[in-house]
Amino acid sequence: MKNQKTALAALPDRPSIAAVVVVEGWSDSQRLALAVDCDTIETGGSALDARVLERIAIAKERRGVIVLTDPDFNGNRLRQLILAAVPGVTLASITRDQGRAAKDNPHKSLGIEHAPLADLQAVLLKADREAARADKRPKSDIDRDFLLDLGLLGAGSAKERRRLLGDRLAIGYANGKQLLNRLTAMGFQKNDVLNGLKGGLDGQDN
Repeated sequence: MKNQKTALAALPDRPSIAAVVVVEGWSDSQRLALAVDCDTIETGGSALDARVLERIAIAKERRGVIVLTDPDFNGNRLRQLILAAVPGVTLASITRDQGRAAKDNPHKSLGIEHAPLADLQAVLLKADREAARADKRPKSDIDRDFLLDLGLLGAGSAKERRRLLGDRLAIGYANGKQLLNRLTAMGFQKNDVLNGLKGGLDGQDN
């Protein structure tokens, strides 16, 4: 774990995050240090070996773990691998718009390192509260038929609806199978999904 502390351009009030935050690399740790006071575990980009998973598992048992990876393909892959290997971690995410730098980003990359500090602080504070309640999460009542009825699986606008729900529940984008796994693993209830979809893509969902 790396305790990252710097005063350079940091937010004036940096709250402490009790859980250990899993990020992809050093630049992500540096960015988080400007928003909050936290310990991080770095996966080393898209790589994820047994030693890293062991550290995550130990941190989860001792302090709780928040997984905050980039809002792109590799970040989504890492979230899925970590959740499968270490059940009970708390997933957090930023939207693609939040992860896209407004300037000085010639390759138009998406990443935690580009996200606004206030957004990172809000996401991590929310996730830290969830991580503290992780052992008390109720069993999820969500099943595949429920997601299908809500238009989250199948063709049409399902992909866009999953992206919307992933942003609102801060679990990141997931395909149909991944979505069911994430929602049930983290104890989300049907009401959480319904509330997350309120307004929908066109403002018509109730």
